[in-house]
Amino acid sequence: MTRDTDRDRADGRKSTAPETLPDEGTESDESGSESAGRRAVPDGGTAASGEDETTLDPWGSATIADYRKLFEEFGIEEFEEVLPEVPDPHYLMRRGVIFGHRDYRRVADAMVNDEPFAALSGFMPTGDPHIGHKLVFDEIIWHQRQGGDAYALIADLEAHSARGLSWDEIDEHARDYLLSLLALGFDPEEGTLYRQSGDREVQDLAFELGSEANFSELENIYGFSGETSVSHMQSVVTQMADILYPQLDEPKPTVIPVGPDQDPHVRLARDLAARMGYFGVTKAYASFEADEAERELLAAAHAALADEAEESDGVVRCEDAADWLAEEVTPDDARESVVSKLREAGKEPLRPRVRFLDRNATEEAFGALIDAVEGEKRVFDEHIDAFDLSRDAAEELARDVELDHGGYGFVAPSSLYHRFMTGLTGGKMSSSVPASHISLLDDPEDGYDKVKAATTGGRETAEKQRELGGRADECPVYELYAYLLAGDDDEFAKEVYDECVGGERLCGDCKEQAAQLMKEFLAEHQEKREEVEDLLEEADIELDSPRKRD
Repeated sequence: MTRDTDRDRADGRKSTAPETLPDEGTESDESGSESAGRRAVPDGGTAASGEDETTLDPWGSATIADYRKLFEEFGIEEFEEVLPEVPDPHYLMRRGVIFGHRDYRRVADAMVNDEPFAALSGFMPTGDPHIGHKLVFDEIIWHQRQGGDAYALIADLEAHSARGLSWDEIDEHARDYLLSLLALGFDPEEGTLYRQSGDREVQDLAFELGSEANFSELENIYGFSGETSVSHMQSVVTQMADILYPQLDEPKPTVIPVGPDQDPHVRLARDLAARMGYFGVTKAYASFEADEAERELLAAAHAALADEAEESDGVVRCEDAADWLAEEVTPDDARESVVSKLREAGKEPLRPRVRFLDRNATEEAFGALIDAVEGEKRVFDEHIDAFDLSRDAAEELARDVELDHGGYGFVAPSSLYHRFMTGLTGGKMSSSVPASHISLLDDPEDGYDKVKAATTGGRETAEKQRELGGRADECPVYELYAYLLAGDDDEFAKEVYDECVGGERLCGDCKEQAAQLMKEFLAEHQEKREEVEDLLEEADIELDSPRKRD
């Protein structure tokens, strides 16, 4: 969930131009570009495709060869599919910088219907805040302005345990992150700022969540070993508590904006939210249990046989579904398993239903759910089948009963994923390479000089640039326009893009304009930082850690 200051990378970029622009990015293997058939590696070089699978590591160097692989391998959904449902979308959304999501439709629906929702992200204070972090600051602030409860936290326990920073160093950097967040527009009176180490509710929730996780799981997700410190493992559970913290007072859709390397945290938090629940809610078709793949086959069989059944007794039988699947569906493990279950069920009716699974419910809560389910139902020792409820209505009912009986009722957290910024020198943007990034604390003149010295996607000569056009989709300087310098002005971003790829814009003039805009941005931002210092002092957050001293 936290953004590590040493790890803003560019791997497999897609165009960040407004969606009206052509996408001539580096993802197509048929483009003929030098990146075709290659994948980016963490040091900014390339390696042959297929040398390594996609990995997501919140603390190490993640290899993301192609953002499309995240959709296939990790179930991240494409953001452009939900974009039309988002009211007044942020320019990072419109330009494809925010490229993926998990379950964001819940949040968009809450915005549209004026219902409660929240946004949270954390920042590990291992160095100066830089323009890569501004992406996350902007996302939190935008959700706050859309009416959400906004949370921003300093991940000081993680910084101390995973990075070994002293508490003095953490305090210094934490203050800088918070000042930049406030200067960019975060409202501390309407939102919540906190440090992991200073919030007892977060620590208490982490303790409870820890009862649902074990070392083997953390080993599989994060690669932990016998050499991993207990504090580091504890910091993971604390991050799970951070993600679910906005729901302590009231369950609600909550979005976590992150880079894709933080997705393991999101997936674990979603799992833990479900495990903490009193009830699980799934679709079902018969009395036996079925996994997701088997349920898809049961649904197909029921749909295929329903019309035929209407002509007789109106009932689809399990044994008939078994015969249909055995004849119509290509054999695989799921088919063989579900056919066996159907044959064992024999003449039992195959009927769509919603199933409430007893996970952690007390006897009193389970009994209350039985009473609350209206319409036709069947009650078993560890589950209840309801035939007259939709899935959404069933989930709402289960949550209401859980809350009435002392449970959390967590809604699975959602997430947004933004692309990594390219370093100004090419490759990754890293705090350990000053020339590769622009700190929000950089002297404006230094920011100007860094942009002027930046790598570009230009051609070898001005003549070739005019003839062939520039490669905006491979250009760190164009990224500055798309991610930051063009602000909310899509027409300006489009103009820069069109002039570049059309050969009208040469790199020298383009960098001069970008450098001037960066200089102005830094000067304005740092002036605003000074203006909000009193606001930070008044905010409800401990700026000096009581955990002293190393």
